[in-house]
Amino acid sequence: MSKEQEVKKVFAIQKLYVKDVSFESPNAPQSFGFKKWEPDIDLKMTNSQRYLEGDLHEVVLVITATAKLQDKTAFLVEVHQAGVFSIAGFEEAEKKYLLGSQCMNILFPFAREIVSDMSVRGGFPPLLMSPVNFDALYQQHLQQQQEQPEEAEATH
Repeated sequence: MSKEQEVKKVFAIQKLYVKDVSFESPNAPQSFGFKKWEPDIDLKMTNSQRYLEGDLHEVVLVITATAKLQDKTAFLVEVHQAGVFSIAGFEEAEKKYLLGSQCMNILFPFAREIVSDMSVRGGFPPLLMSPVNFDALYQQHLQQQQEQPEEAEATH
């Protein structure tokens, strides 16, 4: 293949933005009265991708964090951190990896900062989220997809 025929690979951030954010503290101010702040934290993460046009893709990382004290919700914060990415010149499997893992690695620090900031603005200590290994989660997702057809065949 000559240099003119080589396809240039492009993976670039075009825009990062908050698509949606919400904070609820349904039991305030009573939830501030607990002597020890040792909440049970429930974290959920999902993501979605959609093709826009040309080589542009929108990727959205959704994080929902719920802090409970004695079975009562102290606060709930949900962040939809989004980005538009240019992805061109990659094979389909590589593109899926970029969308499902690398874009998440880019979006996560922004979403994590918002979750922490929102908990503080709500009158609570910062909720500090540990780093996430999106490569491992992506590989786990691929493995689950491969196992599902086998399970479906086994049930017929």
